[in-house]
Amino acid sequence: MADGGSLTRNAAGIDTALGILKQRFGEQCQTGEAMREQHGHTTTWIENQMPDAVIFARSTQEVSEIVKVCAAHKVPIIAYGTGTSLEGHVNAPAGGICVDLMQMDKVLEVNAGDLDCRVQPGVTREALNTHLRDQGLFFPIDPGANASLGGMTATRASGTNAVRYGTMKDNVLSLEVVMADGKVIRTAQRARKTSAGYDLTRLMVGSEGTLGLITEITLRLQGIPEAISAARCSFPSVEAAAKTVMAVIQYGLPVARIELLDKWLVKALNSYSGLEMPEEPMLLLEFHGSDASVKEQAETFGMLAEEEGGSGYIATATLEERTKLWKARHDAYWAMLALRPGCGAVATDVCVPISRFAEAVAASEAKAAEMDLFAPVVGHAGDGNFHASLLVDMEDADEVARAKDFVSWLNDMAIGMDGTCTGEHGIGQGKRPYLVRELGAETIAVMGAIKRALDPDNIMNPGKILPS
Repeated sequence: MADGGSLTRNAAGIDTALGILKQRFGEQCQTGEAMREQHGHTTTWIENQMPDAVIFARSTQEVSEIVKVCAAHKVPIIAYGTGTSLEGHVNAPAGGICVDLMQMDKVLEVNAGDLDCRVQPGVTREALNTHLRDQGLFFPIDPGANASLGGMTATRASGTNAVRYGTMKDNVLSLEVVMADGKVIRTAQRARKTSAGYDLTRLMVGSEGTLGLITEITLRLQGIPEAISAARCSFPSVEAAAKTVMAVIQYGLPVARIELLDKWLVKALNSYSGLEMPEEPMLLLEFHGSDASVKEQAETFGMLAEEEGGSGYIATATLEERTKLWKARHDAYWAMLALRPGCGAVATDVCVPISRFAEAVAASEAKAAEMDLFAPVVGHAGDGNFHASLLVDMEDADEVARAKDFVSWLNDMAIGMDGTCTGEHGIGQGKRPYLVRELGAETIAVMGAIKRALDPDNIMNPGKILPS
């Protein structure tokens, strides 16, 4: 797997900058090994690469000050939110300063009439929705983990509601960003659409901290639906479930969520969450709308599922049952670990056109079996995105090598289907080798030109996204 690339550590610059920053920020600047190791945290097999210090920023002005000091001495800067990213995004391969943004956690403004809000990057999606609930509003992007909205923006996050509400790129109206020289820019106004100049908002969404540090986000909101119904349905095979997903999307059924779980995931959720679902491949769904439209959606789905052998179809509008079902789905990562105690879980994702979804999932299952690997599948199936979560004995060198080969094969398969090596995890360090294969050298050269123009000294999260 990829590391941070051939980056040179600027030891003298780091020492000088750290001395200045310690004096300026006092206890906000931490250099203890445990703190630094936590902020180099990565939930994959990429080696933990610690920063030299962690600074807990409290305002845009403080972030700007930190960046200006680092820019003056050519010191790497890595932004940190909740640490839930999966591809080594927060590692510091050349050392440097980690800027922890979690104390910037205020909801600054809610414009209920315009269905938008302005937040600091440390606000988590759950905290925002708790804040909005009394106003009949919610923010729909739900990647599962209670991630920070700054991190979700930086990685162009997606999740269970993306099939209806889109991803972060569709729900960010404007950003405040501290650039590589410490200057602060705002990328747009609050208007729902604009033709004013380059779309810097979209450029920054998904840039993974390589172009600037996001310090404010203006987000689209949604009204809480009049009616919500959750459902589950079992299938004889993962391929049958995937074909049903294709039928649902091609039929134009406006489902809010449609999640695919293979039989191993269902078994894990039953054990971990105390459920009693049939241990067969399953689709979990949620319908939003009026009472009449939700009922119609549920009935139409039942018809489509029956054509692919769906059985045990159960729908519920009860809040308690819905909450229990989706809580179990969000706990899938921890539930999977219990299927093979003592092993690590490596969650990798790809995304393919919906017409190739069933083929891709079936091929993934077959390849894992061929390579003697245990790789339960779970997916945000409505947009062709799925995760093969490898449970690997990290002490077994041969198994680790096979797992790496599987990940490489999976990425290549998705790219070969006109898909992508990552639907929502982002590139970070782990997916860097596949970006050129997916987009081509000419496209990567354009990305490199943008990076050099905005960050000529390569201090903003170096070693991520672009090849060395």
